[in-house]
Amino acid sequence: MLYVVATPIGNLSDLSPRAIAALSEAQLVLCEDTRVTRKLLTHFEIKSPTTSYHEYTGPTKLRALVARITAGETMALVSDAGTPGVSDPGAHFVTELVREAGGAVKIVPIPGPSAITTLLSVSGLAAGSFVFQGFPPHKKGRTAFWKQIAEEERTSVFYESPHRVEKAMAELSALVDGDRKIVIGRELTKMFESIRYGKMKDASALLKSEPIKGEYVIAVEGK
Repeated sequence: MLYVVATPIGNLSDLSPRAIAALSEAQLVLCEDTRVTRKLLTHFEIKSPTTSYHEYTGPTKLRALVARITAGETMALVSDAGTPGVSDPGAHFVTELVREAGGAVKIVPIPGPSAITTLLSVSGLAAGSFVFQGFPPHKKGRTAFWKQIAEEERTSVFYESPHRVEKAMAELSALVDGDRKIVIGRELTKMFESIRYGKMKDASALLKSEPIKGEYVIAVEGK
């Protein structure tokens, strides 16, 4: 069995009792970063052992982990924060497990925090249908990425790091109608959480109205 466990994006109180039970039951917890997950497990006095699973994990380890689950072990898959598989290398693990075992292995989702839905819930933007774009490309494909948001009729949501968010706002503002709404979420659920509302023509100033640090989730009104 594999539990796919959503973990807090900041506030540890958001970890559900069901998630705690699943992590406690797991014979092994697959982590994006074992150091990050160990802090979470220690906080809740969970003794389950951990191992790393991330974008650089080789095929040999991947196959070995899949084989152990197929043979009957119970594992839990987590990301550093939020829901595994959403803009996260855990998606590849689930894909391989389904490919190898099909319906022979039970995969149990343990729902919980996600930065995407957290921001959308307070954005005031249409969210009956939206597009999640993930992280913008670092180099090749950036212009195409922004053009896609500029032409999108639904609300677009994307992630960005503090190191590139100023550049992202400048590039996006050059292509998107200045009167379209934007919502900038920073450090959601954490001590210094902030949510800024405005229009694209003011996006850069909105961003710079507070210290630029922490992880960002940004929503842009559709065309």
